[in-house]
Amino acid sequence: MPEAAAETDNPEATEAPAISDAQAAAILMLLFSEDAAAEVISELEPDEVRQISNIMYSVADIGGDDINHVLDRFIDRARSRTTIGYRADSHIEGVLKRAFGDQRAETMISRIAPVNAVDTLKPLKWMEAGDIASMIEEEHPQVAALVLSFVRSDIAAEVLRILPAEGQDEIVYRLATLGQVSQEAIDTIEDLLTSYQSPSGGKPAATKSNDSSDIAAIMNGLEKKDSQRVLKALTKRDRNLAKAIEDEMFTFGDLAILDIKSLGAVVRSVDNSLLIPALKGADEKMREMILSSMSTRAAQTIMDEMEETGPLAKDEVRAAQRSIATAAKKLADSGEIMINRGGADYV
Repeated sequence: MPEAAAETDNPEATEAPAISDAQAAAILMLLFSEDAAAEVISELEPDEVRQISNIMYSVADIGGDDINHVLDRFIDRARSRTTIGYRADSHIEGVLKRAFGDQRAETMISRIAPVNAVDTLKPLKWMEAGDIASMIEEEHPQVAALVLSFVRSDIAAEVLRILPAEGQDEIVYRLATLGQVSQEAIDTIEDLLTSYQSPSGGKPAATKSNDSSDIAAIMNGLEKKDSQRVLKALTKRDRNLAKAIEDEMFTFGDLAILDIKSLGAVVRSVDNSLLIPALKGADEKMREMILSSMSTRAAQTIMDEMEETGPLAKDEVRAAQRSIATAAKKLADSGEIMINRGGADYV
């Protein structure tokens, strides 16, 4: 046994198969029972379901060594996790009820519970933009805004493009100023969903607020002429809100429009702790562009640190990219760089 252990610990003894995290997840799904795999997949986003389903076909004939490698990887990562998040919602609810009583606790929970606790609205994630547009086109703009607040920004943008142009700015305004969501509003959406998909469970109250970055993501999904028209209409109603949304419409991807000197200034203004996650989540073209704006030594340091950094959560990547975009906007506001985006100059 000692010899076997030494052999396993030797990094040169066997070379680990080149299996991506997505492939490893697909292999695990094939190893689980149908019921267990279905339970896991039901918690994924639609795009993730499509991706993992396609990969499952490609790894169906995986060998025994590869399976063992995937299981070892899964166990190693599972060991580093804690169970503190398991059934945390039930635990928090119990604590609040003991402290404040059932009625007051339920009121508090309705204000602070995560939006994804509203299981009744899950079917929205699986609906096509055309179906959502058909469902809300005759509804009050407040109802339309509420529905769009529960779907991804790219889907919301596609829905807006389908809806009549004269009502788009009203919906965007209500979306940007959306506050606490009443139980009656949730019930209204449930009724709308009935004709498209079956409601999925209870009827908890929820809160949903949208900051300017959420709305900016939707606006960036519109055609340029449409986003400019909506922003112009919003400016007449609430200049500060329109300005906040317009500021957020400059994204990490827009760094591609900067000249090499300006891009270098942006890169120098941010810490490596932001650059590394941002670049790990960037496409190859953007990564090469940013690295080329740095000195050879600095670029090599970043690449080495990226290699040493393990997988990162999408939220961490997006947060880093948003921070870099914000840094670029600040440099533009101070006059240190110039950004020409879609015909609008930032100086």
